[in-house]
Amino acid sequence: MSLAGIYLFLALFSAFSTFAAIVQARKIFYLTPVYFLCAWLCGELALLHIIWQVALTAVVAFFGGLSDPLVQTGLWVFAASWLGMVYLHCQALDTAGRLRPALGKGLGEDYRQDIPQERRQHLSDTISSSNWLRPFHFSRSGVQEHNNIAYGDAGKRNLLDIYQPQEEREGGFPVLLQVHGGAWIIGEKEQQGKPLMYHMAQRGWICVAINYRLSPKAVFPDHIIDVKKAIAWIRQNIHEYGGNPDFIAITGGSAGGHLSSLASLTPNRREWQPGFEDIDTTVQAAVPIYGVYDFLDRNNIRSGMSMESLLSDKVMQCTPTEKREAWEAASPISHVSDEAPPMFVIQGTHDSLVWVEEARAFVSALKAATRESVVYAELPGAQHAFEIFHSVRTEHTVNGVADFLEWSHARWLSPE
Repeated sequence: MSLAGIYLFLALFSAFSTFAAIVQARKIFYLTPVYFLCAWLCGELALLHIIWQVALTAVVAFFGGLSDPLVQTGLWVFAASWLGMVYLHCQALDTAGRLRPALGKGLGEDYRQDIPQERRQHLSDTISSSNWLRPFHFSRSGVQEHNNIAYGDAGKRNLLDIYQPQEEREGGFPVLLQVHGGAWIIGEKEQQGKPLMYHMAQRGWICVAINYRLSPKAVFPDHIIDVKKAIAWIRQNIHEYGGNPDFIAITGGSAGGHLSSLASLTPNRREWQPGFEDIDTTVQAAVPIYGVYDFLDRNNIRSGMSMESLLSDKVMQCTPTEKREAWEAASPISHVSDEAPPMFVIQGTHDSLVWVEEARAFVSALKAATRESVVYAELPGAQHAFEIFHSVRTEHTVNGVADFLEWSHARWLSPE
């Protein structure tokens, strides 16, 4: 293929990716993985794509390629794509305009007044381009890592990493537990949650990221048992790293959103704590992100795009007909009650893997049952996995989650 042909191909691919990021596609079946990848990477890295595409165009022009009809066509296609990417970038910039009202609605308009002044100085309404222009640069100064610490006896799948602030904090560091996603069958603790964990660790929180057993080798409830085992380990050991074992918040995306919400709603469930039944596994706050909340899809949200086959074959290894009670138990929506902790649920409107309606149904049930605060932020244009690396949307989301965590900790320290 000639240089002009390559340029036109890249222009068409860019236009498709931009279209995928803007349009909310549903029921596209086998096209879902391709659509998701294109929409995800284009939507989160829109300005970076413009930069390299403009640079490519400049190179083609330098070598006299602009006289080629294929290049001229490609340039028009690129130009249309760039307009779409500018729209996507502006949409991401508006994320703070969605998060702050959601926090105000769920916690009270003056919620920051509940946070001590010395902690309020760690909150931010702005983001730094030095972060989102380097999307895969995660490490931060002032954070010490402790890697591959065993919290159980399942080898690699029962290891955790600790992100410890170097400066001490009076009363000990509150704890944030990160649970990775990956459809319960893939994923590693090193791959997700780093923008949030480093952000919080720099601001006096100790963060713990865990592996857990994966399907099909593991069968539910193995996954949630491991999460609770990690909570128990934190409760017993985190003081050795300066953490306060009495305050644990939990977060995670996708399967991690499912497991973090399920853990927060089922404290001290004895059959899910074999061998550590008497250790308190209560968490004090939860931030599930684009999670799966209903294995049974009782509201018929995923009609035509069901997860039942994956769950039956790999995760539950039984059908809902065979063991409905097990599927009920695995669904966070089945456990909403007035004992739920404060919760911040975050979901993207354009998520092609876990649809936004599932989060809406879960939040509705949660608000009807709990006495605690529930915050729900629905982010326009956000795809699945949007906060895995640094982006404009990720940075604003991290700021919003920090507000919620600081508020939750402040309320825990000084309950009304």
